[in-house]
Amino acid sequence: MNDPAPTRASTAIRRTAGVSFASSLAFEAVEHSYHGRGTVRDISLEAKPGEVLCLLGPSGSGKTTLLRIAAGIEAQTGGRVLIDGREVAGPETFVPPEKRGVGLMFQDYALFPHLNVLENVRFGLTALPSREALAEAMVALERVGLSHYATKYPHALSGGEQQRVALARALAPRPSVLLMDEPFSGLDSRLKDTIRADTLDVLRQTRATAIVVTHDAEEAMRMADRIALLNHGRLVQVGRSQDLYRRPQSLFAAAFFSEINRLDARVSNGLVETPLGTCAAGGLAEGRDVEVAVRISSISVRETGGSVPARILTRRFLGVVELLTLAVDGLDDPLRARIRADQLPDGLTDVTVNVSPDDILVFEKER
Repeated sequence: MNDPAPTRASTAIRRTAGVSFASSLAFEAVEHSYHGRGTVRDISLEAKPGEVLCLLGPSGSGKTTLLRIAAGIEAQTGGRVLIDGREVAGPETFVPPEKRGVGLMFQDYALFPHLNVLENVRFGLTALPSREALAEAMVALERVGLSHYATKYPHALSGGEQQRVALARALAPRPSVLLMDEPFSGLDSRLKDTIRADTLDVLRQTRATAIVVTHDAEEAMRMADRIALLNHGRLVQVGRSQDLYRRPQSLFAAAFFSEINRLDARVSNGLVETPLGTCAAGGLAEGRDVEVAVRISSISVRETGGSVPARILTRRFLGVVELLTLAVDGLDDPLRARIRADQLPDGLTDVTVNVSPDDILVFEKER
């Protein structure tokens, strides 16, 4: 079912309300294995109070396992988990999920089909008298702009509306930490941006610490105060989106945040020479084999005036941009480039390319 676009009227009636306290959540040297295979390897990481921290990585990188460990659904095999400095999981400690003060939101929403929307949101408010629980549930629905759907059942709602109900249910107990596992993966791509922005707005209003799992780098950059990039159960790099994008510490990090061309090269006289240009070796040892990354968006393609001659092999129009593959002397594989649409005349074959030395990223080759 397609999600109807939110109207200005629906967002205008949303109530703003915040939690009383936002907590920190820290992993200290956390390990996890499954049938003898390591799934999380020595991860130390902290989400600060009120921060939106995204756990980003490909499938199998350990991000969902880490979230489940934080929630208490999964037990780590080593290390500790602390909330506001209090150990909730460690060698001799295990606080059950319901006593950790965390909210959970899964990618399948996990709504009860036999309960209406208001009853679904009220479900986690067992500590309150019935009347107060209903009032708090309605406040949570107002916060996400769905109070007028209180008596409807989940099957009557679109995917986007169900996602907002799940968010309301997770926020109703006013948790100090909210854990979200791929919360937007099931949404229509046309509406994902809007609903994601609405969710971020609600998170800012409630001031809860949020840890969000995603495999989408753009989604992480749109939402996160900081991003923790994982691969094969290890923490690759942590920082703001601009830090990970502009200063990736590995070829994996560079490739995860943008499409790249990969080249092999060697350090000579403090420089790295490639068929696309020369750049500084960044302190890497003389004679060292290196891997070079050049983002496809960093390649300038012109009819004349560039530093390297090239020939267009394929050209695909994508509306605002065009994707090109080009043959360049010295490169075994075609060079890929993304340029502004209609920048080059139709039928053009011979062109020139140019890459700024600052856009040539150099990494030590893994042995």
